[in-house]
Amino acid sequence: MQRVLVIRLGALGDFVQSFGPFQAIRAAHPQASITLLTTQPFVELARLSPWFDAVETDQRPAWSNLPALLKLRQSLRSYDRIYDLQTSSRTARYFVLAGRPASWCGHVGHGLLRHDNRWRNDMHTGPRQRDQLRRAGIADVPVPDVSWLAERGPHLDRPYALIVPGASPHRPAKRWPVRRYAELAARLESRGLLPVVVGGRGETPLADIIRQVCPQALDLTGQTTLPELAGLAARAQVAVGNDTGPMHLAALMGCTSVVLFSADSNPSLTAPLGRVPGQVCVLSVQDLATLSVNRVAAALSCRH
Repeated sequence: MQRVLVIRLGALGDFVQSFGPFQAIRAAHPQASITLLTTQPFVELARLSPWFDAVETDQRPAWSNLPALLKLRQSLRSYDRIYDLQTSSRTARYFVLAGRPASWCGHVGHGLLRHDNRWRNDMHTGPRQRDQLRRAGIADVPVPDVSWLAERGPHLDRPYALIVPGASPHRPAKRWPVRRYAELAARLESRGLLPVVVGGRGETPLADIIRQVCPQALDLTGQTTLPELAGLAARAQVAVGNDTGPMHLAALMGCTSVVLFSADSNPSLTAPLGRVPGQVCVLSVQDLATLSVNRVAAALSCRH
C-alpha cells in the first residue's frame, strides 16, 4: 500500500484553508494510507476529519537534538509521497532530512513535483495551494465537505451572532478596539441577535469588557474546542471579528462573515474565502482605531 504524508503545521487560519487540498489529496490517493503531520492544537480536528488514516504530532525538535532528528528522519523516509502544504523554512529542512526525495511536493527541491511558480509568495493561500497540487497532477481542489463538523458544539435557542475580538497577542495592530465590539454587541442585541463572544481563554478579559456594555452577551471564550466552534459557527446568523483563525473557521462553515483587517496583514494574501461569492466581507483600513462602529454595523446589516 502506498504511504502518503501531508504536512500542515498551522496556524489555525492556514490549517483551515488546507481543508480543500486535504480532500483533494484523499480523492487522488483513494487506496493509500495517508498520514497528516501537524501540531497539537489541530490534532483533534484532523482526527475527526474523513481525510486521514493517521495523525502525527510534529514535536518540532531542536536542530541540536540529534536523537529526535534521527527519529524524524526515519519517519520521513518511510513515505512514498510527501505533500508539504506548510512550505516553511522548517519544512525545507524536513525535505533535507527526508533525503531530498523526488516524490516531495513543496517549495524546495528539483523534482517534477516542486512548486516552482515564481509568484507563489504573492499568491493567496488558497490559489497557491491549488496551483501547487495542480503541478503535482491533482487538478480538482473542491470546496471541502464539512458536514462532519456542522452539528458539533452547543445549540442555542435563539438567533445569534459570533463576535471574535481577539487575535495574535504579539500583533496588537490586528485588533479592533474591544469597546467598539462592545458597542456593536449592544446594537446586535437590539436587532434581536444574541451576541456570542468566542475565542481562547486569553480573550475572556475582552468578553468581560463587552459584557459590561452588553450584559446579555454570552461569553463562550475558552469553552469550545475547535470542532465545537465550527458547529457553533455553522448555525450563526453572522460572524464579525479580526483577521484571526476562528474567522477562517466561521467562513469555511458557510457563516456570513465580516472580517476586519489593518495594515498589519494583507487580505489579498490571507483573507477568508468562504464557500460562495459574497459570503465574506472584508473591511480593510490602515489603522483599526479609525474604523467606526457605524461602518461595521452597516456591513453586518446588509448581510443579515
